[in-house]
Amino acid sequence: MKCRVFTDRIFPIVSIVVTIFFSMLACSSATAEAGIASVYAYSGGKTASGERANPGGLTAAHRTLKFGTQVRVTNRRNGRNVVVRINDRGPFVRGRVIDITPAAARALGFSGLAPVTVDIAQN
Repeated sequence: MKCRVFTDRIFPIVSIVVTIFFSMLACSSATAEAGIASVYAYSGGKTASGERANPGGLTAAHRTLKFGTQVRVTNRRNGRNVVVRINDRGPFVRGRVIDITPAAARALGFSGLAPVTVDIAQN
């Protein structure tokens, strides 16, 4: 009988916690990520996805997004934005959220480092 009283009290709490967790998880993928973008170019080498690196392409490296995901990168200094495709892993420097090719950096109007926001591009 004591076991029944215990489970009657715990299961509603567990249910609420699980519901909150999964609703937060669903919402987090729609939010933008802000941080520093850096320019990288591995000319001719292979990316983590297996394709050949192309500094002239509009591609990028991100730590967790699936390969092939298209993201909109917005330069917070000048408002310019560009859509790039994730085809590599990185950056591996604290504070940086994305590595982009020189072509994407030119489209955003910077070279080196820049403050950006990154969000999933809506087709």
